Amino acid sequence: MNPPFPEAYRIAPASGPLNAIVEVPGSKSITNRALLCAALAEGTSALERPLRSDDTDAMSSGLAALGVDVVTGGTRWRVDGVGGRLRGPTGPIDARASGTTARFLCAAAALADGPVVIDGSPRMRERPIDDLLRALESLEVRCEELGVNGCPPVRIHGGTLAGGRASIDASRSSQFVSALLLTAPCAPGPVELALEGPIVSRPYLDLTLRVMEGFGARAGWRGEETLAVEPTGYRATSFTVEPDATAATYPFAAAAIAGGRVRVEGVPTHSAQGDFAFLELLETMGCAVRREGDAVEVSRDTGPLRGIDADLNAVPDTVLTLAVVALFAESPTRIRNVGNLRIKETDRLAALERELGRLGADARAGDDWLEVHPGPLHGASIDTYDDHRMAMAFALAGLGIPGVEIRDPGCVAKTWPGYFDAMPCLGATPAPA
Repeated sequence: MNPPFPEAYRIAPASGPLNAIVEVPGSKSITNRALLCAALAEGTSALERPLRSDDTDAMSSGLAALGVDVVTGGTRWRVDGVGGRLRGPTGPIDARASGTTARFLCAAAALADGPVVIDGSPRMRERPIDDLLRALESLEVRCEELGVNGCPPVRIHGGTLAGGRASIDASRSSQFVSALLLTAPCAPGPVELALEGPIVSRPYLDLTLRVMEGFGARAGWRGEETLAVEPTGYRATSFTVEPDATAATYPFAAAAIAGGRVRVEGVPTHSAQGDFAFLELLETMGCAVRREGDAVEVSRDTGPLRGIDADLNAVPDTVLTLAVVALFAESPTRIRNVGNLRIKETDRLAALERELGRLGADARAGDDWLEVHPGPLHGASIDTYDDHRMAMAFALAGLGIPGVEIRDPGCVAKTWPGYFDAMPCLGATPAPA
């Protein structure tokens, strides 16, 4: 599926202002949520324009191991739902590096007719999942930690999910809450989730609710810190996947860096994807944003970019893109309240501090913040830490800095396998280094 990648790409800078239309792949977040809802539904569902990537392949393979027939390929996938009755697999499920797969299937495994072991990549074995396990245990699910420090692998004993009330720490990952939400309609009784601590990435919870409702579930907020789910199960349907909002930040950022204009089509007017809030950040920095129907265009003419101060707790996946744009601003940028970046695919705050510094910026990271002070910029070879967002964000730096080299570019296959093929549309030509 994935194109061959060299060991590194050198990015040739844009030769002038951009005038581009970029096709953004389907949302990874929506695809993996829709795959699970369709799998748990009664009947056959069709997913229109889903994302094909390493992460969604991990979810599809995991569901297949649990007895779900998923037919992928092309722009329309078929999922034969099992009505909430999953099968115990014959061996461990490999979530690879996919956080959504590991967390979502960990909760869904409570519906299986036997024990389920969830494992993953070496980095996944360093990403905590114990908050989710404690919440599952509140719903009478038997869980065993097989790894260390509350990380995978874990064993979930199926056939044990009960309705009721569970409390969960929502300050480290919204995926823990989404995992419980997605499974809850198949419980024998209503489920109520009490969220503790500051809620990180709250828009992703609203996105989960939107996808669940698309498959017939009844779930929603009760006040600011409680979610309630009725035991409706799911019904099969035809479901269309939106373009990925986080992926769209890269072409939008390209317009900010190189100047000119970039247009992305197929963006719903009322999208539930919180990362489209990135457009407001670019406006604050000095870009213009224009919407025509389902198309969004970002442009920057001759004015300089301004540094900003932003709380990105709700949209932490946009931090990497914003940090790279901040290299080209005339004043410093401060990003706050993003401590959960330290438990992502890599410690993203530490990685940003290190790699932005290689390009000439004065970058400083704290426990939950990052400051970027622009400086004289120069080319550098960038480590990506097997993190797709590091590769995609830092490739954008090559639009304005000669000599930027991206190591291990193949990690973009996690969410956008064709990313470097799309870069010429943005005026830059990746070439094997």
